[in-house]
Amino acid sequence: MARPASRRRTAARKQPRAAHAIVLDAEGLSKAAAGDPRTVAWVARARELDLPLVVNAVTLTETLRGTGRDAPVHLLTRNARVDTVDPAFAAEAGRLLGRTKRSDAVDALVAVSAIRLNAPTIVVTSDPADLGVLTAGSPDIQVVSV
Repeated sequence: MARPASRRRTAARKQPRAAHAIVLDAEGLSKAAAGDPRTVAWVARARELDLPLVVNAVTLTETLRGTGRDAPVHLLTRNARVDTVDPAFAAEAGRLLGRTKRSDAVDALVAVSAIRLNAPTIVVTSDPADLGVLTAGSPDIQVVSV
């Protein structure tokens, strides 16, 4: 007897490959810096597997305030890859917003950081709906809510 169509599709779905990097948006970075257990677990796992942590420079703008509370953020990003936004990066984010009919430029910049890795990547965010739409064209990107 044949299985129902929905079960056949699930069984045939390609299994995700192991992640090569973890990208943090501003809330992911803030939660990790504040000691949120779920977010800290993602960062710890990345370090355990020697995966790079990636943040966008604009994420730092959203997170840092020039006070002593910035210290945990600086510790987390000390060895992170920080993507800067040059005209080509900005244009890619703008085109992504146009294709997806979204409007949040910072989310688009975070998405481009993940997309440009061109490898299996986990995006740790508090905004999985928007980042899911922005990264939907990249099947190797997994968006995780924290």
